[in-house]
Amino acid sequence: MSQRGVWQLRKLTVSYCNWGGSSRGIRAFMESQLAAFKESNPQLEVVTELSRGQHPFLKGAYKNKNERVVSVMNMSPEEVLLCATRLRNSLGRKVVKLKTRHVTKHPSVQGTWTTDLQI
Repeated sequence: MSQRGVWQLRKLTVSYCNWGGSSRGIRAFMESQLAAFKESNPQLEVVTELSRGQHPFLKGAYKNKNERVVSVMNMSPEEVLLCATRLRNSLGRKVVKLKTRHVTKHPSVQGTWTTDLQI
C-alpha cells in the first residue's frame, strides 16, 4: 500500500528449502511467478534465501522499520502469490487489538446497549 504516494514495503525476503516437502509450493512460485511479480513491482527489492531444513516463509521489511513474517508452509503457488501481494499492500503498522467491540469518546450515561431485557 502506498501512503502519500510512497510504497511502504521496501524489501521482500523469500526463504525456502530446496529439498523439503513443505517448500514445494514456494519453489513452484519461484519458477513460474516470481519474475513477473518482480517486474510488476520495480520499487520492491526481492531477495531469495536458501535455508535448508526450515519451513518456508515470506518476510516483509517496511519503511517504518517494522517487519512482518508470513509462513507459506504447504501452500500452492497461487496462495504464495496472494500472501506476497498482501504483504505488499499492507502499511506495516503493528496490529492493535481493541479491548471492547464498542469504541467511543463519549460513553453513554445509561451504559452499553444490549439485547437482553431485564425486568
